[in-house]
Amino acid sequence: MAAEKLKDLSQPIDVPLLDATVAAFYGTGSKEERAQADQILRHLQNNPDMWLQVVHILQQTKSLNTKFFALQVLEGVIKYRWNALPAEQRDGMKNYISEVIVQLSSNEASFRAERLYVNKLNIILVQILKHDWPARWRSFIPDLVAAAKTSETICENCMAILKLLSEEVFDFSRGEMTQQKIKELKQSLNSEFQLIHELCLYVLSASQRTELIRATLSMLHAFLSWIPLGYIFESTLLETLLKLFPVPSYQNLTLQCLTEVAALNFGDYYNVQYVKMYNIFMVQLQSILPPTTNIPEAYAQGSSEEQAFIQNLALFFTSFYKFHIRVLETAQDNISMLLMGLEYLINISYVDDTEVFKVPLLPGMVDGLGAQLLQRRQLYAGTMSKLRMLMICRMAKPEEVLIVEDENGNIVRETMKDNDVLVQYKIMRETLIYLSHLDHEDTEKQMLKKLSKQLSGEDWTWNNLNTLCWAIGSISGSMMEDQENRFLVMVIRDLLNLCEITKGKDNKAVIASNIMYVVGQYPRFLRAHWKFLKTVVNKLFEFMHETHPGVQDMACDTFLKIVQKCKRKFVIVQVGENEPFVSELLSALATTVADLEPHQIHTFYESVGHMIQAESDPHKRDEYLQRLMALPNQKWGEIIGQARQSVDVLKDQDVIRTVLNILQTNTSVASSLGTYFLSQISLIFLDMLNVYRMYSELISSSIAEGGPFASKTSYVKLLRSVKRETLKLIETFLDKAEDQPQIGKQFVPPMMDPVLGDYARNLPDARESEVLSLFATIINKYKAAMIDDVPRIFEAVFRCTLEMITKNFEDYPEHRLKFFSLLRAIATHCFHALIQLSSQQLKLVMDSIVWAFRHTERNIAETGLNLLLEMLKNFQASEFCNQFYRTYFLTIEQEIFAVLTDTFHKPGFKLHVLILQQLFCLVESSLLTEPLWDAATVPYQYPNNGMFVREYTIKLLSTSFPNMTATEVTQLVNGLFESRNDLSTFKNHIRDFLVQSKEFSAQDNKDLYAEEAALQRERERQRMLSIPGLIAPNEIQDEMLDS
Repeated sequence: MAAEKLKDLSQPIDVPLLDATVAAFYGTGSKEERAQADQILRHLQNNPDMWLQVVHILQQTKSLNTKFFALQVLEGVIKYRWNALPAEQRDGMKNYISEVIVQLSSNEASFRAERLYVNKLNIILVQILKHDWPARWRSFIPDLVAAAKTSETICENCMAILKLLSEEVFDFSRGEMTQQKIKELKQSLNSEFQLIHELCLYVLSASQRTELIRATLSMLHAFLSWIPLGYIFESTLLETLLKLFPVPSYQNLTLQCLTEVAALNFGDYYNVQYVKMYNIFMVQLQSILPPTTNIPEAYAQGSSEEQAFIQNLALFFTSFYKFHIRVLETAQDNISMLLMGLEYLINISYVDDTEVFKVPLLPGMVDGLGAQLLQRRQLYAGTMSKLRMLMICRMAKPEEVLIVEDENGNIVRETMKDNDVLVQYKIMRETLIYLSHLDHEDTEKQMLKKLSKQLSGEDWTWNNLNTLCWAIGSISGSMMEDQENRFLVMVIRDLLNLCEITKGKDNKAVIASNIMYVVGQYPRFLRAHWKFLKTVVNKLFEFMHETHPGVQDMACDTFLKIVQKCKRKFVIVQVGENEPFVSELLSALATTVADLEPHQIHTFYESVGHMIQAESDPHKRDEYLQRLMALPNQKWGEIIGQARQSVDVLKDQDVIRTVLNILQTNTSVASSLGTYFLSQISLIFLDMLNVYRMYSELISSSIAEGGPFASKTSYVKLLRSVKRETLKLIETFLDKAEDQPQIGKQFVPPMMDPVLGDYARNLPDARESEVLSLFATIINKYKAAMIDDVPRIFEAVFRCTLEMITKNFEDYPEHRLKFFSLLRAIATHCFHALIQLSSQQLKLVMDSIVWAFRHTERNIAETGLNLLLEMLKNFQASEFCNQFYRTYFLTIEQEIFAVLTDTFHKPGFKLHVLILQQLFCLVESSLLTEPLWDAATVPYQYPNNGMFVREYTIKLLSTSFPNMTATEVTQLVNGLFESRNDLSTFKNHIRDFLVQSKEFSAQDNKDLYAEEAALQRERERQRMLSIPGLIAPNEIQDEMLDS
């Protein structure tokens, strides 16, 4: 009953009762009480008149939670309905909030006691400002500054408000406000900064209150990155900051402010001030943190404030050097201070904390011309040498290394990849390559010296050896070839010696993993030195018998990596050998793989496939392939022979496992051999289809007898694995084989019934999604040659798959993606087959595409959108253009706007924009010759389709977003039509529309800017290609080097 009383908002709300409800929601009462309170509060929150009670609630209640609830209601109104409120209600609310803030922050006691409440009120005030300032509240900044001068606590709170405002406008505005509004607010802040600046200087020089000065510094930190530079360099601001720097309670905040100043970079105009600032800073720093301090130790024992100081110091130096290092090099007096700063930085980098050690990299030290470059190299030689040492000692673990030390100090196989470590490895590798280019001699000397200490045992630990070898592997490609050869001969020789002389299983495993990592990184060296290559491969074969976890995996992976880069070397007769290495390997095949697990054997077989593929003589190639497949083929022959006597043999679980293993081995070889695998697959193909058909019947009968749970039994799962592997084998072979139509002719027809027919006949739970991807691959491969088979494929898979996937968004996730990929292949390569479908079938296709892009699963939605875009383009160019668009234009437009404006589909933004652009360009072109509207239902005729679509779109958006005014909608639609030929303006219109429609508020909007980010990544790759070694040798396609 009480609850009902709360819901009646016609009189002032009963505040004690509301307090009790909020308390029940946060309280420890029963689950039912909490649920009931939750329901009442939600009801109130959704009531559009609730906000009118907010002032009454805030005045009456003593409970902080109730105040927060009321402010939450108010925040919703300000965000979404503020501009629709009458002016007097807006002003009333604005004045009330301002008054409460002033009242609470005017005396110390209430300001400290109500701190959380005041913070929330500040946020509300800034939300109002985003709408009303500057246009409807011109005097805001002068009012604020005037209030700040009346008391120190009010002043402290004003600083907090200004900081919030700066962050809202400069840091979080993207996707929250329209481009125009952001520009307006930035200009206002800039033009009114004079008053704020004066206030800051006054406070920093005159106030004795620690909290106020801290609040002011914190606000300055938010402002410094964008205010006009004169305020920083042509006033006393910098001096004031440097004076405050030595005071312990302001150290971190002033350091953050100085870092912001150091990161500004606008030409050479203020160089004198920068040099002065740096020198004063360094003098003060020496008294705070003497240069002799052992920084890693001090960090380990320091308080969190002191640790933050060291981290901030690293940021200051990095920012300063990044933009202003050149200025410091010009005069002799500055150089000593510069080198001292670099010394600090390198010492900080030895701190045992990855956040501090995010490589304070020193860019900009390596450029310059001729004599100048030499001079700079000499100037920094000592620093660079120390930096090389640091990199070598702290190198992060690369992805290829699978053997790690666990927390108990045991050597184990890595189970999870650590992305942070991989990112760090990438940055460190780049840094080390730059350092190596600067002085190859020093790099080599330091590495070899450290390695000899490993051999002598004076520096031997797992970690030291690991970081050293990871560093050696990471600079591959940065030396000249003859230097690299000399260096590696010594490294590999030392590592192999170390492996011989060291005892202990764990020690050997660590050394083995390092040998494998280093040799895998230097394919160029191995190609040029057959003796070394042979020794290394034989060593890998040795490691394949080593049962220590991770060693065998890494041996097989490294073998595959080396073979891919050096395959030609294994099929020619090398000097001093009687036969090619591949032949020798095949003779000893059984013993080499004796101790490997099945998945490792598959990797091994794939590697040998690569070798055989490099043999140019077809007779030898076939002979090698026969020898490689002899073991699996013999086993396969036995099983098929027994099955001819009695089919029941194939039902035995061990036999099924063997069949699976044989098929997987075949798939591995097919993936590396491509077309040359033809003779082997022809041998087993028909028998394999028979086994497929038989297993399929077994699965169906098991599911029919045992109900849906039967599909979960291990027996049925095993049978399905065989079916999947069969499909995967055929798909891999057809995908890798060169484009030879006769291969398609040979393999596709026999599969029609056993594979396609079987899919259609089966129960939904027994249908393999791989059938869909196999046929997608076939169509992508043989393109228009498959056009006659499309109706058959359509018949078999279309309706039955749609029935499986359109019941909801969750079931059969594999089938979903593969189904749309198949559809996309058909639309791209066999479009004419789609035109020949009946209108019911085409409607099915279109419905399924809409279904796809409505999907919340990102890759399914993306496939659907790409497919739709291709269909639109294809139909536009066909003779059925009018017919198709008359039927589907409006539906497509409506559906795209629906996903564009709901928050689950942000990642599809780029494609949504392209589709709308395609539609708008089409109606304004002359391609559509018939009207898109239905003359029977539309009372008057439009002059053309363009006008009709404009009106339709305005109507559609006005009804969907009643919060937008008619002018806003019309402006938007006209803007879209006018900018239809300029994608970036078109896209910006849509981004602004999403802000105005208020559907995308206060969420992560980076997906709306994803394309711009992709361009940035491509530029980065081009930069990396220009420096030898930055892109690792094994990532570069270098087929030609292997001859």
